[in-house]
Amino acid sequence: MIKIGVIDGDGTGPEVVAETLKVLVAVASKFSLSLEFTHLPYNGSRYLKEGKTLDDAELEDLKCFDALLLGAIGHVDIKPGIVEKGILLKIRFGLDQYINLRPVKLYPNVETPIKNKGPKDIDYVIIRENSGGLYTGAGGTSMKNTPYEVATQSMIYSYHQVKRCVLYAFEYARKRHLESPWKGLTESELEQGFKGKLTLCGKSNVLTYVFDLWERAVSELEKKYPEIKTDYVHVDAMCIYMIECPERFDVIVTENLFGDIITDLAAVTQGGLGISPGGNINPTGVSMFEPIGGTAPLFTGKNQINPLASILSAQLMLAHLGYSEAAQAIELAVMAVIKKMDSMAAAKMGFSTTEIGTMVAQCV
Repeated sequence: MIKIGVIDGDGTGPEVVAETLKVLVAVASKFSLSLEFTHLPYNGSRYLKEGKTLDDAELEDLKCFDALLLGAIGHVDIKPGIVEKGILLKIRFGLDQYINLRPVKLYPNVETPIKNKGPKDIDYVIIRENSGGLYTGAGGTSMKNTPYEVATQSMIYSYHQVKRCVLYAFEYARKRHLESPWKGLTESELEQGFKGKLTLCGKSNVLTYVFDLWERAVSELEKKYPEIKTDYVHVDAMCIYMIECPERFDVIVTENLFGDIITDLAAVTQGGLGISPGGNINPTGVSMFEPIGGTAPLFTGKNQINPLASILSAQLMLAHLGYSEAAQAIELAVMAVIKKMDSMAAAKMGFSTTEIGTMVAQCV
């Protein structure tokens, strides 16, 4: 029995989750998987009614699941940050989901705003450190609301945090290409045995202390992965290269803030937030999977939101849990449905949220 905790969330979250579960039921039937879904009431609506986000006992209860599936967190009637920090970030930090995994893959028949680029050019993965950096909230203000107010926030990383993230990135790069070499490599590089490439994204010319730590972690671990080619790109240059030459990337590893920014840029290049899934990974614990878009309140209840990102997050979930055939079946079904659509905007094409979910389930 695969126990899945389902956090429908706010806004359009429940709508996309419903279609995702529809697809999971279909794939479970095809591959004889036993899935158990438990719906969890952690969202803005409960906060408005009870004043509760997620308490410590509820967080502990999440450890009984094999994985978590999330719709979206955030409510228009609640000040930004309250439920996001009280639920989403509490889960990430409390369950030590120290990897944020974002595949960047342009599927056939999906438009990219990058001129003269296609699916063969945009196919890489961003691994964002998810537990440290500026997001830990270390800092504060003094003399607030005066002309002399000072605000500080510190980017803090331990060697342990950095090394385990870089280790995950090397392992992911290796496993990603066990069967087929990275298509961006030259023939001479292939002959040398390279099967993948790992790029560290940082800002070592300014954030010298933090990225000295990151660079040393990469240098130490790359000796154990001679088949992986490594390089380094400043984050500002990264924003250029992701547009000019996305084909140069295979696996990118970076710190928390930079990862948050470049993954949204990457999502646009692969067709938008409606097709972009993500995972918050604890390799030895409970991981959580979600579409990377928000609650989309303007579309709530209209049956118009694109559920494909959420469905693909379920594909990531099954792959993480070791059900690779089932995961592949979902991805192939999504690709088949995309072929029927000239645009990823469901409303423009006349496909409703439920219709898209049903089509994917049928293709499975």
